[in-house]
Amino acid sequence: MKEATQNTLPRSLGARDAMSLVIGTIVGTGIFLKTATMAQLLGSMNLIMLAWILSGILSYAGALTYAELSARVPKSGGEYAMLNHTYGTMFGFLFGWMRFLIGSPGSIAAYGVAIATFLTGLFSVEIIPGGTKTMAVFIIILFSVINCFKISMGARLQTFLTVLKIVLILGLVIGIFLLGTPSPPNSQLEPTAAPGSLLSSFGLAMIAALWAFDGWNNLPMVGGEITSPKKNIPLALGIGMLVVIGLYLLVNWAYFHVLTLEQIQNANSSAHKDALPVATLAAQTFLGNWGVPALSLAFVISALGAMNGSILTCARVPFAMAQDGLFWKILGQTHNTTHVPVWSIIIQALIAIVLALSGTFDQLTNYVVVSSWIFYVLVAASIFMVRKRKQDRPEDFKVPGYPVVPMLFIFAGVFLIANSLYRGPFEGMIGAGIIVAGIPVYFFFKRQSIQLS
Repeated sequence: MKEATQNTLPRSLGARDAMSLVIGTIVGTGIFLKTATMAQLLGSMNLIMLAWILSGILSYAGALTYAELSARVPKSGGEYAMLNHTYGTMFGFLFGWMRFLIGSPGSIAAYGVAIATFLTGLFSVEIIPGGTKTMAVFIIILFSVINCFKISMGARLQTFLTVLKIVLILGLVIGIFLLGTPSPPNSQLEPTAAPGSLLSSFGLAMIAALWAFDGWNNLPMVGGEITSPKKNIPLALGIGMLVVIGLYLLVNWAYFHVLTLEQIQNANSSAHKDALPVATLAAQTFLGNWGVPALSLAFVISALGAMNGSILTCARVPFAMAQDGLFWKILGQTHNTTHVPVWSIIIQALIAIVLALSGTFDQLTNYVVVSSWIFYVLVAASIFMVRKRKQDRPEDFKVPGYPVVPMLFIFAGVFLIANSLYRGPFEGMIGAGIIVAGIPVYFFFKRQSIQLS
């Protein structure tokens, strides 16, 4: 591998590419899997739909806040660049450290495991030595290699997968409503949680939904590679999030049109050996035996798009850190032909493989959501400091409904973090431990940087 002679990332992603990254990175596995988890927690169709709606509103508020921040600080690295700009380099480093060790590779690993699991609906993965784990590792390696080529190649693949998954999801919804047999009326149950813990259970249900929405923050990570960032980043985030929210509500509405709540609660349950995902059960109402392979293919394509977007965007965080002298120098190098941070992609893939071999899907997603939301809240709060420091210009994008929109996001985020730590302290402690472990590492790199300057 040749080393780059000039470690810069060219601005080559247009508005279409940016929007494909937003939609394609968000829409992955969660919409097909998490409704069952939410049904087990809440036991009510109305509460489940409310959790999806509120999670969508919360994610949209975060996306609008990020849109203004990333337009004002249009650099690669996303939250890392924003935290550096407002709180100082240690906060930026701790975010990058968390993303490097668990946030980014955890998402990629979760997608790899999910894709390998979905493939069992198309052929017997167990004939491969190592089964689904071997398949997950192969998929992570393949798409990491693809993203080592020019970013335009990864972007074109992302656009293709995004359009394909939207067509498949809309086909599922239309098929269910036109050809599926409606479920009996009044099939929903009373909430299964005790009254005193209903709010807490609702918070956990929102965490499940937020995994399905996770990825709206990835676009600013490639902010330094987007053309006309002050225009294209807010445009892609705003329109992309509205498309995702609309798709998610349509899909859940379709689930409840043809399935009882009991069926949804028992979907993809470890207690039922032959349990199928919610979307597959819904598709079987009009596709019959073809429902399993058809939906398995849709799941694979959807998850591949989300994983490809995560690989492409997340590798830019350690690259930006290394460029600032706060991480290993090799991670800040770009290939002199493809102008892509190849070593950052390779190391990210290696960590994702380790996580894919060691954790379950739900464990991986819980680690990612809880640890990431700590920094989402900090970044959103930084908008008040950025507005104070930087004079507004007419062309600057501004969050509609400021300061209510960012405050809504911050307060809701604090509640979700606290509730997650209360209900799942193990995952929270792992995430917090990784973040705290980055403090001595930061001072090590800081000292090295000072000595070399």
